[in-house]
Amino acid sequence: MKKIVCLILFAFTLSGSAQFTKNMFSKDPIINLENFQNKRLYFGYFLGFNSYDFKIDYKTVGPDIQVKKSTGFNVGIVGDLKLHEYINLRFEPGLYYTTRELMYPNFTTESDALRQVNSTYIHLPLLLKFSSLRTGNVRPYIVGGLSTTLNLSSNSKSADDNSGQRFRVKPWTTNYEMGFGIDFFSPYFIFSPSIRGVFGLRDELIRDNDPNSPWTSNIESIKSRAVFINFTFH
Repeated sequence: MKKIVCLILFAFTLSGSAQFTKNMFSKDPIINLENFQNKRLYFGYFLGFNSYDFKIDYKTVGPDIQVKKSTGFNVGIVGDLKLHEYINLRFEPGLYYTTRELMYPNFTTESDALRQVNSTYIHLPLLLKFSSLRTGNVRPYIVGGLSTTLNLSSNSKSADDNSGQRFRVKPWTTNYEMGFGIDFFSPYFIFSPSIRGVFGLRDELIRDNDPNSPWTSNIESIKSRAVFINFTFH
């Protein structure tokens, strides 16, 4: 899927680069989709990438659990409601795939030390978008808000825990988000690359059945955090 997204973006860049540059950055650009954002409500979709991490707080000082991140894939839709000339309310439900590896210290075998956390998230953010004045066919913006996330791979209903090599987290969590992006107005659609940070607000960890578990007993909280890079088309 990552290769497909890259090929789509590469093809778009090649086919439209000359016209795109002329329309976007020339001294007297042709104003594309001049009245598009006067619409009260419009929709779009996004494709993108993510990098998820864990923020881990401990009860006592000791060796840290190491988190190995990887690049995941995002896909979803966008609903945009105009509240003001420069303010929009956005709802961006999406499906997010990611993998993290936790390396626990003080274990002699890999089966005890390594926990692979595969996550499939349904991410539901409600955001406010603050746009600047449009210049030609370019309009930067900042965005921020709150979100809730359902982890379809949480293992929350599993009776096994880390003693059975099963890492468990709560299925629902809440986050706050902030980021920025740029709207580029082409003759036929708006292309909006953006980058956004996501920060979990609640402890997600489900403790092991043993209160003295070497995997969870010293953990005060585990919260997800992530960086999203999305390419939105309206």
